[in-house]
Amino acid sequence: MQIETIFVVYGVLGGFIVFFGLFSLFIKERLYLSEASIAIACGIIFGPVCANFINVDEWGDKIFITREFTRVAIAIQVMAAGVALPKAYLRKEIGSLFVLLIPVMIWMWIISGLCVWAMIPGLTFLQSLMIASCFTPTDPVLANSIVQGKFAERHVPIHVRNIISAESGANDGLGYPFLFLAIYLMHMDVGPAIGKWAYWTVCYQILLSIAIGFVVGYVARKLLKFAETRRMIDKQSFLVFAIALAVFLVGTVSIIESDDLLACFIAGNSFTWDDWFRTETEDAHLMEVIDLLLNMSVFVYIGATIPWASFQSIELDVSLWRLIVLAIMVLLFRRLPIVVGLYKFIPTIHTFREAVFTGWFGPIGVGAIFYYTVALENIDAVGQDSRAHQVIEPIIYFMVLASVIVHGVTIPLFYIGTFATRTITIQSTNAKLRRPSKYSANSTNAMSGVTARDEELGLPGGGGGEKPEWTNVNNVGGGGPHGQQVYTKETYMETDVNMNMDMDMDMDMGVNQQAVFDEKAEASPRKTTIKIVTPVNGKAQTMTKNAPLDDDISEHPNQKNSFDIPDLEKCSNETKTSFDDGGSTLDSR
Repeated sequence: MQIETIFVVYGVLGGFIVFFGLFSLFIKERLYLSEASIAIACGIIFGPVCANFINVDEWGDKIFITREFTRVAIAIQVMAAGVALPKAYLRKEIGSLFVLLIPVMIWMWIISGLCVWAMIPGLTFLQSLMIASCFTPTDPVLANSIVQGKFAERHVPIHVRNIISAESGANDGLGYPFLFLAIYLMHMDVGPAIGKWAYWTVCYQILLSIAIGFVVGYVARKLLKFAETRRMIDKQSFLVFAIALAVFLVGTVSIIESDDLLACFIAGNSFTWDDWFRTETEDAHLMEVIDLLLNMSVFVYIGATIPWASFQSIELDVSLWRLIVLAIMVLLFRRLPIVVGLYKFIPTIHTFREAVFTGWFGPIGVGAIFYYTVALENIDAVGQDSRAHQVIEPIIYFMVLASVIVHGVTIPLFYIGTFATRTITIQSTNAKLRRPSKYSANSTNAMSGVTARDEELGLPGGGGGEKPEWTNVNNVGGGGPHGQQVYTKETYMETDVNMNMDMDMDMDMGVNQQAVFDEKAEASPRKTTIKIVTPVNGKAQTMTKNAPLDDDISEHPNQKNSFDIPDLEKCSNETKTSFDDGGSTLDSR
């Protein structure tokens, strides 16, 4: 009985996703492995090199299938990246994005080209630049595994996650200028090449796609709001709207031969410019589900299409050791030095450690495979381009494989210990600690940062005055109703428990602040005093918890419990944080 290939693909892909899903939390949260590395391994196992269940060469035009499959995966991913960014993010972080997208990408392109030129014999420098342009952009699909998930949310600061996501979404569409500048210079004189590159690539493909993306995103947002406010759209259609918008842009922008990937990213950000759609759908997780299915499918496909024989080929004059050295050089020098060197000019990156993290995690993935197929369409298999046409496939695939392995392995190195965490550790030597109070953050919609309550109490925020960094706006003289105290922007916190304590704070790379109690000591329960220091006027507010804590946990000396305290970075003049002890009294002194 002849078995249809498509049925084999269905069985392999579906079975892998089911099996991976059963252990996905353990794989991601304990082994620190992304779905990309596991999916590539699955593709290798079931591909021609092993079981030979999936052989893409038998499907037809391999280059066309690869290009369109990766195009759809990238388009939906960059749309998701644009939708996930905060309100008006491109406008707020234009300075950081300018540095990352212009000087950083130019450095990445030139250094990668030099590495290819040095390690692969028979290539001209322009041909090396053409090949290097394929893996110059960072990959939004692999970047997604760094910036999303509970583990990333706990250990990578929100501003670092946002800038990595925004950069990968934007520069994946900005690979065209680097690719076609090299191709035009290979085939034309300098003057005509620069002219065609300027009016066709920069103006028509890049600037036009930006305009199309912004307008389509804006119109789509207005239409969706109109339909939602008049109850004309159901929940399912509302959730899938952004994905459908990405597919629409891929089709229409590709018809006019403009940059569909960049248009999708700009449209995603324009679509959620006011943060309305993002906040409405943040608990649905539909976009993440679609991303997961596409990402796993495309990396299984990449694993099944890796040209293993080309990695060691006498005919192509390509050897494995050359590719390994090339991968090491590219991963070390392509991005890390320039980001670390310019991080003081990137406002979003605050510290040297954040610069190292951002510089290192510039993965090479699906975008490189897509641009490699675009390059093959624009160079000849014979003649002066024949050498580049022969070696571009093994170079690109090996770089993707090396990036998936190396970046996947090195993620735990950045997470181990306190490198990427922010904790407040309290060791008690003479106190018996019990369950601490639970704190919750409540947002308000005060755009001006001044509330009616401010003016009623006569606080500095009211009456047109300027609010201090930390001000008690609910009760100045005593405990609030139901034990609540409301404050505005937090800048510095000092904790003082009436016992001997040891505090260890690492504020460089963390996101969530936790107070971790080490229950190794025994004593009677005491009150907890938290001092809030106001750097604006030098005064300090103090909250004292007098009620004893219940649920004794001291009998588990090796156990650590945690409770949430407000996020230092998320607090702003538009956000208030409410401290609620669940009914117990918090006295302000």
